[in-house]
Amino acid sequence: MIELVVAVCLLEDPSRCKEVALVNPEEGMTSMQCMMGAMPEIAQWVDTHPRWQMKSWSCRKAGTVANL
Repeated sequence: MIELVVAVCLLEDPSRCKEVALVNPEEGMTSMQCMMGAMPEIAQWVDTHPRWQMKSWSCRKAGTVANL
């Protein structure tokens, strides 16, 4: 299963970062569907979380952990 994950950091404390999964992997999307649908999902999240700044995003296997 593939999930859309965004790495974000607080604007007032850029050293405080986290990853947020934006699309539920149970929806059964492919890597291509994730990449094609990423921008609207990311834009919506950024609009509703003004204290956070997006650093990067990826479509990856659900449950994979990255180092921030």
